[in-house]
Amino acid sequence: MNKNITIYSTPTCYYCHMAKEFFKEKGIAYIEYNVLADLAKRQEMVDKSGQLGVPVISVDGKIIIGFDQPEISSLLGV
Repeated sequence: MNKNITIYSTPTCYYCHMAKEFFKEKGIAYIEYNVLADLAKRQEMVDKSGQLGVPVISVDGKIIIGFDQPEISSLLGV
């Protein structure tokens, strides 16, 4: 699977952990940015999504707000 997946998250976010666990269970590689520690990535997330809530997940440029498993599964074909 050659999808470009990015997750903007924080260490204490329950839904962020659920999303990352989902990707791990499916064997899907992703890039993670901790927006609590990285202010530049936090601003990038806000610019892309228009909000501060996490997780914000990008699948090949398509922005998903929150852990919307059906939408993510559909985009990934899993």
